[in-house]
Amino acid sequence: MHVIVIGAGIAGASVAYFLARAGARVTVVDAGLHRASGVPSALINPVRGQSGGVDARALDGMAFTWALLRELCAAGWAVPHGQTGVLRPIPDDRTRARFERNLPAALRHGWLTPADAPEPLTPGWAHVLHLPEGGWVDGPAFTRALVRASGAQVVTGRALDWTACTVTLADGDPLRRDTLHADAVVFCGGSVGSAWRGEAGTHRMGSLLTLDRAVTGVPVSFGAYLAPAAAGGVLGATFETPAPTWAPEGLPLGSLGWLLGKGAALTGLRGARVTGRWTGSRLSGLRAGLQPDGSWRLSGLSSKGFLLGPLLAHDLAARLMASPESPRPAG
Repeated sequence: MHVIVIGAGIAGASVAYFLARAGARVTVVDAGLHRASGVPSALINPVRGQSGGVDARALDGMAFTWALLRELCAAGWAVPHGQTGVLRPIPDDRTRARFERNLPAALRHGWLTPADAPEPLTPGWAHVLHLPEGGWVDGPAFTRALVRASGAQVVTGRALDWTACTVTLADGDPLRRDTLHADAVVFCGGSVGSAWRGEAGTHRMGSLLTLDRAVTGVPVSFGAYLAPAAAGGVLGATFETPAPTWAPEGLPLGSLGWLLGKGAALTGLRGARVTGRWTGSRLSGLRAGLQPDGSWRLSGLSSKGFLLGPLLAHDLAARLMASPESPRPAG
């Protein structure tokens, strides 16, 4: 069985990996541009945002992602990461009560005073939620390892349209279009891929600053996050206003000041130097599974790509391979 996967972010790379493990021959279409999964240090954090919401599959997703990382590393693929835990400073009793209402009984966690936290915090925080099973991962290394481990053929190009069995690529010449054929097509193209096809959606920009060293050994997150990275550290957040269309990456000067202020409110940068920035657009509105046109899809993970993407990709690959329309692999 031959499957084309559009997109090489965490969703597409994971789908390619699990389809290949199930016996499919996989082609990945990768534009190589505007990939939200290219974030240098992504949090694997089940307790989200300033409301403390926990997705119904967050605990399973977190465990699945860590297991997949162990599997890749055991096979010799280098993916910098750390299951170091995550600290969530809480500003007041009311916010703590809201977080507590959302915490599943099965989630390992503990409440600390700011003085007992393993990282020194800026004065003013009331409580600290410790999530020992959380951590961080190098996004580009993770997705690259999944695609390479899958053995997929990678085609560089921009998917303009697709059907259940075809993908139409742009090659720079508006009068010429290349069409790829397969037994099944899975769209995992995210924010920019959806926009290239002209789909309506909700897009939200996330940005981070790369730092010459890690300010904290454990990710610290509330409103923004500080985390270690493969080289140095990062200060990041998703804070721009959601938009109905995709836009090229940018970090307005006002946003830069806001981000630096959030870092100072967490624990300060402690003399770390800013060495660069990274910005990516995420698509909201999860769509996973068989679509009405006969194609398959895993997109709209928003900021939960590394938390839920591998688990949902595994589920989708299993359903695709077991679907009545899917030809069985030879042999």
